[in-house]
Amino acid sequence: MKSEFDALLGDVGVEVFLRDYWQRKPLLIRQAIPGYTSPIEPNELAGLSLEEEVESRIILKNGTHPWQLLNGPFGDDDYKTLPERDWTLLVQAVDQFVPEIAELLQRFHFLPSWRLDDVMISYATPGGGVGPHFDNYDVFLLQAEGKRRWRVGQHCSIDSPLQNNPDLRILQDFECQDEWVLEPGDMLYIPPGVAHDGVAETDCLTFSIGFRAPSHQEVLVHFTDYLAHQLTDDARYSDAGRKQPQDPAAIDQETIDQLQQSILRLVEDKEALATWFGRHMTEARYPDLAQSYVDEEADMLEGLNAGYALLHNPSVRLAYRLAENDQVQLFASGEHCVVPGALLPLVQLICNQRYLSPEALEPWHQEAEAIELLEQLFAKGYLLMERDDE
Repeated sequence: MKSEFDALLGDVGVEVFLRDYWQRKPLLIRQAIPGYTSPIEPNELAGLSLEEEVESRIILKNGTHPWQLLNGPFGDDDYKTLPERDWTLLVQAVDQFVPEIAELLQRFHFLPSWRLDDVMISYATPGGGVGPHFDNYDVFLLQAEGKRRWRVGQHCSIDSPLQNNPDLRILQDFECQDEWVLEPGDMLYIPPGVAHDGVAETDCLTFSIGFRAPSHQEVLVHFTDYLAHQLTDDARYSDAGRKQPQDPAAIDQETIDQLQQSILRLVEDKEALATWFGRHMTEARYPDLAQSYVDEEADMLEGLNAGYALLHNPSVRLAYRLAENDQVQLFASGEHCVVPGALLPLVQLICNQRYLSPEALEPWHQEAEAIELLEQLFAKGYLLMERDDE
């Protein structure tokens, strides 16, 4: 049975893609979005790079040294000094600033939405690129304007030699295995660790839809830190019932075994792991930006009764989990709350729909716990009231 997402993946479809390609091998999809027109112009992208809260970079292929990196925010004068070709502007998390870009992410919901990271957009002049490199996460590269030539190479690892460049992780060796020119609407999927190199053939816009993939180091550090904050100071090392040591200076194996069991009992707490994971995977890229939407004067209930919709704060990530005792954990921007299982349909609506229409919310108006949840999310700025011009 075909799903609504199959068309994005061409002849392959979702089932085959997940089975044969996801995190395994690259895939070129011609006309993944036929006739696609970019909702943002290059000048508008450059305008975003002037803003303090926006993360942006310019990479010059032939600057003061090969592959020179400049970090934003930029000024108008910075663009006046750029050469006619061989440079790239990259702007991170454009989906948080342009609603039409955020809507693009809905097309990728054949994968967990909490895995989606952001949409990075690059504008490149002819010859522009970022050099042959590899990423530690999955990425879909959607061509939005112009033409870009992509070369796909070998599988890489932390041991793959890099060029002597302090700013960028550019591969020293690149073994081209496939090569294509992408035009508007074409898309290329690149799994983690696969070398790739994109060079603009014309002025072009490329959208990079990236996915979150915490390293094992990150998981261990942050999860154990979360566990530590749940413990009280009286939870300590204990060796009741131990025998007299043969040598008081020796740390014996029995001590290490006992310590290991204590640690394993802590990390085997699946509920704690699930709670930490939900909080971690919904942390906001820009927490200050997420808070900037709080409207302390607005009355949410009054707005709902007047027929206004609620909208997602574009800076907030949401996810949920079915917990023990028929309860639901709702994760939002690195926090969580627990609500009754009866609110599961509302939680699913909140997490999956960027626009919560008056019709969808109307059945919940008389549910006190539902209104309380919506008001909590609204008070934190995670949900916003629709404006008359929207």
